[in-house]
Amino acid sequence: MTRPSPIAIIDCQTAGIAGDMLLGALLDLGADATKITHAIKSIETTTSVYSNINVDIKPVTSKNFCATKVSITASERKHKRNGKQLIETVEKTVKNLKISSQAKQYASNVIHTLIDTESNLHGTSLCNVHLHEIGLVDTAAEIIGTAVALDDLDFFNTKIYVTPVSVGGGLFKFSHGITSSPSPATLAIFQSKNFPIKGGPVESELATPTGAALLVNLTSEVTHFYPEMVPVKVGYGVGDKEFLEVPNILRITLGKSLGASLDSDTVAVLETSVDDVSGEVVGYTVDRLFLEGAKDVSIVPVFAKKSRPAQIIKVIADKADCQRLVNVLIEETGTLGVRVYCCERYLVSRSIFSVAVCIAGEKESVRVKVSKNGQGKIVRLKPEFDDLKRLAEKTSLSLRELSDLVVAEARAVL
Repeated sequence: MTRPSPIAIIDCQTAGIAGDMLLGALLDLGADATKITHAIKSIETTTSVYSNINVDIKPVTSKNFCATKVSITASERKHKRNGKQLIETVEKTVKNLKISSQAKQYASNVIHTLIDTESNLHGTSLCNVHLHEIGLVDTAAEIIGTAVALDDLDFFNTKIYVTPVSVGGGLFKFSHGITSSPSPATLAIFQSKNFPIKGGPVESELATPTGAALLVNLTSEVTHFYPEMVPVKVGYGVGDKEFLEVPNILRITLGKSLGASLDSDTVAVLETSVDDVSGEVVGYTVDRLFLEGAKDVSIVPVFAKKSRPAQIIKVIADKADCQRLVNVLIEETGTLGVRVYCCERYLVSRSIFSVAVCIAGEKESVRVKVSKNGQGKIVRLKPEFDDLKRLAEKTSLSLRELSDLVVAEARAVL
């Protein structure tokens, strides 16, 4: 029987997210501190900018919550560092570490997100992006340490949910002067990934650019509520600041899903009702929706107001395709509105294989779609219609007879 799928929820609702908080929470969950410390200190071998790197990992309390705090210090050369140099530092360091290719790619994605954002904000190239706060050793260390910790906890094979991020509020001072929270870089990172944020609950900067970049490159799905699961372990990472109102902690909950392990994703469902268009228009609209990327389209007959016969055009699509498909519905049908809502969809695994069957003394190949549930049990065997139609036209057998014959042969093979 397939084991329940592992789940992780990164809860950023209380005090936002920063790189040290995420790394602390992962260590609190049981990530190998020795391995992470070694990875961070290996930065010294890939750059001459940082030396005498010290990684201090210790348990602390914040508002009576036990959590893990990570502090990273180093001796640094006093010269300006640009974005390209920081990218090289991170990528060269992880290249020499014994971690998965997923972890190495993750570290690369995070540092590129961070530096590309700074480059776009300042309208300059990577080589000309001069770093201030993110040029300190903390940035490279938190990215590399987090990548190693995630790999050690097998997070790259875990479905990761994230809550909307609290970004704080008010004004704070940084290298470019005084700005409001969230900082321009943090806001740009969340904007680039359509990531939900919310203000408060304190007047302070709660989400840092490094924390934002680490988060948006890790998330499988954003949720306001925890999914159905069995909690297994909880880790807390604490930040540098102390607040009167709330504990400055990030919480990560590890768990396992309920029941069988099924793949799932989130899709958008689009609906509109029409009662004044012809069948030809509806048929053409369906064809165009599929051409524009719809996963599925169905037509549901209903009675509308004044007892008029009407039809609901229902579309299933990826969220990224919503706006385009809404425009198609409006353009082709003249509808005055389209309902859109997102929902989670569970999927059985599907594959297609060819089975050889003997018909009228001749061997024929027929494609068969195999569907399996979370335990690996076959749910359905379905021969491809086009192959059955070809054989029905070639032989004197009915479509139904051919289907039964192919399914029986497929079951014998499997």
